[in-house]
Amino acid sequence: MNASDFACLADLLKRRAGFHLAPTKTHLATSRLAPVARRYGFRKTDELLAELRDAPEEMLRAVVEAMMVSESSFFRDKTSFDHFRGVILPSLLSARAASRRLRIWCAAAANGQEAYSLAMILDEAKIAKDWRIELIATDISTAAIARATEGRYLQYEVQRGLPAQTLVRYFAQDGDQWRISERIRRMVTFRSFNLLDSYGWLGEVDVIYCRNVLLYFEPLAKRACLQGFAQVLAPDGYLALGAAETMEGASTAFAPADISVRGIYRKARHTARPIALAS
Repeated sequence: MNASDFACLADLLKRRAGFHLAPTKTHLATSRLAPVARRYGFRKTDELLAELRDAPEEMLRAVVEAMMVSESSFFRDKTSFDHFRGVILPSLLSARAASRRLRIWCAAAANGQEAYSLAMILDEAKIAKDWRIELIATDISTAAIARATEGRYLQYEVQRGLPAQTLVRYFAQDGDQWRISERIRRMVTFRSFNLLDSYGWLGEVDVIYCRNVLLYFEPLAKRACLQGFAQVLAPDGYLALGAAETMEGASTAFAPADISVRGIYRKARHTARPIALAS
């Protein structure tokens, strides 16, 4: 992979997805793009990259989606989900007692494990009959969204972070896969969405989960996303980032919700000025 082609790939990811591809990630690019190269008739990844400058839109989209991180697991980072169950959800149920409406957005849902984990917690709270619950899950990858919508997972995927009693309660075995119950699957609305696009379609939400995603973003894209989150998050809502992610140097719109739990934020008293992405 020559430097010029790698630079072209890095620029594509920055413009299309806000993704920062470090110069040391040539091996990662080669492995992730190998299936895309074969799909379009190239013998090697290098041949695919050499065509990126004049590639059709469909190929460019496939390259971007292949390079995105779609790794996830059920109840990943248990502390965050415990905080949702024990603090965030009770707080919002009290605050929304009059409207009995709750809107949650999983902003980078990957293959659906995070959204379904939240759905299972909501189901355990036994509020579905009396409340209007909207759980929206988005991801830039159309392939990931298709898989999440289907709700089927391999044995090793359900073994990662999913307690045995929860597996038995909410999943049914189907051959070498496990399928999530129809009740839980219907609780989540999946759609493809690029975090660099306008959030206007979304409306106001009470909780945003976007964990371990902004770590990979260019600084300007990270700032723009956080400003977008501030615009759609309810004044008393919650934003959940990854435990290793911070607001430092990126946004003044949020403040830690609880210093004992990393990655959980609420709106600060003021918001940052809108950030425009470079074209």
